Amino acid sequence: MTIRVLIADDQDIVRTGLTMLLNAQPDIEVVGAATDGRQAVGLARRLHPDVCLFDIRMPLMDGIEATRQLAGPEVADPLPIVVITTFDLDEYVHGALKAGARGFLLKDAGPVLLTQAIHAAADGDALIAPSVTVRLLAAFAGSQKKPSAQPIEPLTSREEQVLLTVAQGRTNGEIAADLHVSPSTVKTHLASLMRKLGARNRVELAMWAHETGRT
Repeated sequence: MTIRVLIADDQDIVRTGLTMLLNAQPDIEVVGAATDGRQAVGLARRLHPDVCLFDIRMPLMDGIEATRQLAGPEVADPLPIVVITTFDLDEYVHGALKAGARGFLLKDAGPVLLTQAIHAAADGDALIAPSVTVRLLAAFAGSQKKPSAQPIEPLTSREEQVLLTVAQGRTNGEIAADLHVSPSTVKTHLASLMRKLGARNRVELAMWAHETGRT
């Protein structure tokens, strides 16, 4: 199955480079490219890509607002969005994830991590650059004003293990290898964790782990 990707970046050379890199993957196809956030929102609503790859700093509408319009809490059918930027700033990461992004990468992340993030977003997962994961989620936890919600059912010991690895920024494949289980088993545990904790994605699972002192 081919993953259809929409790119948005105001720099021609970046759009061209990302398009070439992603089109070189056997199961990824770039179906559109936008030069600003407003154009990105319009193209996304028309093309219905499997994953959007948005820069943050763009004219007319930035990537965070574009993400909010396509994947925010009020959107009935949110699109999977990965935000990619040159700037390792907490407020950018925080804003992108609150707006509904399923991933956050720096532009120097490299092709392997980029394609992993595309696949993770298409699969309903979230991938954040390891260089910012722990610091970011700790900041998320520190910004919370309300006490953490309790799970609707107690977590099993295996779910606690999976939760900890998610909070460390591990991918499904890495978690499976660490715990000596299959990737499908990891997905089952993640689905159970999301149900018990009322989380929409693994980013919110990681936030909960930090809020409750598990990391």
